[in-house]
Amino acid sequence: MYPFVRLKPVSEYASLLARFSASLFRYLSESRVVSAFRPGQRVTSLHLVPVRGLVVAMHADEGTRCAYGAQEKLLLQQDAVSPRDDLKSNDIGSSPESYEEFISTWALWGIRKPRKSGNEMNYKGSGKVHFGVDDVSLYGTPKEEPGPGLPGQEVKQSFLKNQLQALFQPTDNKLAMKLFGSKKALMKERIRQKAAGHWVIHPCSSFRFYWDLCMLLLLVANLIILPVAISFFNDDLSTRWIAFNCLSDTIFLIDIVVNFRTGIMQQDNAEQVILDPKLIAKHYLRTWFFLDLISSIPLDYIFLIFNQFQDFSESFQILHAGRALRILRLAKLLSLVRLLRLSRLVRYVSQWEEVYFLNMASVFMRIFNLICMMLLIGHWSGCLQFLVPMLQGFPSNSWVAINELQNSFWLEQYSWALFKAMSHMLCIGYGRFPPQSLTDMWLTMLSMISGATCYALFLGHATNLIQSLDSSRRQYREKVKQVEEYMAYRKLPREMRQRITEYFEHRYQGKFFDEELILGELSEKLREDVINYNCRSLVASVPFFANADSNFVSDVVTKLRYEVFQPGDIIIKEGTIGSKMYFIQEGIVDIVMANGEVATSLSDGSYFGEICLLTNARRVASVRAETYCNLFSLSVDHFNAVLDQYPLMRRTMESVAAERLNKIGKNPNLVAHREEDLGSESKTINAVVNALAEQAAHASASEESVHSMELRSLPACLLPRPKSENNFASQELTREGRRIFHKSDTFHKDSYQ
Repeated sequence: MYPFVRLKPVSEYASLLARFSASLFRYLSESRVVSAFRPGQRVTSLHLVPVRGLVVAMHADEGTRCAYGAQEKLLLQQDAVSPRDDLKSNDIGSSPESYEEFISTWALWGIRKPRKSGNEMNYKGSGKVHFGVDDVSLYGTPKEEPGPGLPGQEVKQSFLKNQLQALFQPTDNKLAMKLFGSKKALMKERIRQKAAGHWVIHPCSSFRFYWDLCMLLLLVANLIILPVAISFFNDDLSTRWIAFNCLSDTIFLIDIVVNFRTGIMQQDNAEQVILDPKLIAKHYLRTWFFLDLISSIPLDYIFLIFNQFQDFSESFQILHAGRALRILRLAKLLSLVRLLRLSRLVRYVSQWEEVYFLNMASVFMRIFNLICMMLLIGHWSGCLQFLVPMLQGFPSNSWVAINELQNSFWLEQYSWALFKAMSHMLCIGYGRFPPQSLTDMWLTMLSMISGATCYALFLGHATNLIQSLDSSRRQYREKVKQVEEYMAYRKLPREMRQRITEYFEHRYQGKFFDEELILGELSEKLREDVINYNCRSLVASVPFFANADSNFVSDVVTKLRYEVFQPGDIIIKEGTIGSKMYFIQEGIVDIVMANGEVATSLSDGSYFGEICLLTNARRVASVRAETYCNLFSLSVDHFNAVLDQYPLMRRTMESVAAERLNKIGKNPNLVAHREEDLGSESKTINAVVNALAEQAAHASASEESVHSMELRSLPACLLPRPKSENNFASQELTREGRRIFHKSDTFHKDSYQ
């Protein structure tokens, strides 16, 4: 139970209670009562904190005289924060509980931890009580919303800071999922990025994505506009031109700062993403920092500013005019340093090509990039063709003076310069006129070298593209070429060569695939789905599969092997031991008896050779391909492995096989006695093993000579011949004057034929 507050006699504090009651009724509508109880303790603290004008502190301690302290203070201004010292009046100073202890009591029993900024009791006109900057309700429950003591501007700044930091964390874009592979690994990377520092930018973040996009657009604009402005415009100090240059230089300088705070990916491995600011800075300083810095500093403007403050006397005005012209020309040359930003463009394009165009053919992107690079080099070469004569003052033997383009519109000048440069690069001429000066000759050779290099690269990439468009057809041609060389090396006859060539044409149909290798690299479930899809027409056409268990069909189909036979090929030869059964997907086969007579023909959906696998008998008939046949074969090992798992399907196939044997005049009991044969063979094997064991035990007790004699005198009855061998090899039937094996292979012809 909570302890009750024990009060002193009312007579001793009559005046205090009267004053307290008057103040309480005066501010009742604006007051809140907050009580803090500590279960199991003897101390109870009660605070009455009116919103305006009155602060009352009450402490009660069981076992001591209760001290009341009440102090009413006028606030300096409306809704102001009461100082902590105002709550520590002399009337309550003797209380064993101090204000700090009271606040700690609230912090220990469910109230928010006081902030380091202060432990003041802040209150405003909202009617709530705040300890420090924390907010509690009437019953001591912490509030989730910030207290009114927090400035709105600080809350807004904290929100913006959190949003900005969220932009620096990796998101589930293509690059991030490529590196980390799962959302769980991505969450771990976010935690690692947050631990690295608040202002470390992850390379897979949204901020870096949009920043790279903006930088890419700005780089393209700079690499196109800068050469034109430097070469064809003389008012380099115009306001628009200076504003464009200053804006570009500022953004590129900011990009350097961003690169110092951006993580580094190495070898596209998530574990290799460097987020340590020191390691990032070292890596950037060793790689691209100096090139980026030189291309971002406005060297031309710095050069002009330094020369502007130099004073010249009147006697050197002529020299100063000539020097100023040289300074302007040098400033133009220094402006060309900005073209080194091409390195950034190459870096950004390669990263985007690798990450965001994975579904597209890489050769297409390489050719597209090469074409863009050729156009950019042609653009630069055209600007250079005009810039060099302009810096020379347009001499009379320059191509600009010969074509009278000194005072023409800049677009006309650029068009002729670009035409001249592209003519050199494509090696189709010298433009309108051949070079007349030494400078034009060197510029022409430079254009030819760059153009020939780009042209060779373009042809190489185009060749790779053409080859990669149909790699399977190219592999087929290479395979056929190897086969032709092999046939020529072995000097095969022309007829056989023709058959081999036709086989490859029908088997691969102009496209070569290593299907076993492709399927072997797939997962088991995906490989099973692909095989089932490839054999869907076979499963639909074979009645045996239509009525079978789906799991049985799936197990059989995944073990089938695709084979192709030409017209006239012997698929099964009479007298051989059967090791396969076949399913006809497409084509017609003939069942040929020993006398050459065609017993019947089979077509799509039929199967043959299964009885041989059930009985281990020899083939008694041949199967010949009448047309091109696409078959699926099932080996005896796979056949027995599947039927061992499905004994009901084995009995079904045995009953069907016995029925077919009866139709063609064979003994149907051979299949029925299969289990008896197997049992007899097992008994024979056990008898042989037992006899050998007894003989070995007897031999160990006798001499070596006696042992040899007894082994030679072992009766033959101990090693009986298996019954199955008697059935399969020695039993013969005579039918129409022909000797055939008793256990024979047979065939199946479905009901649709």
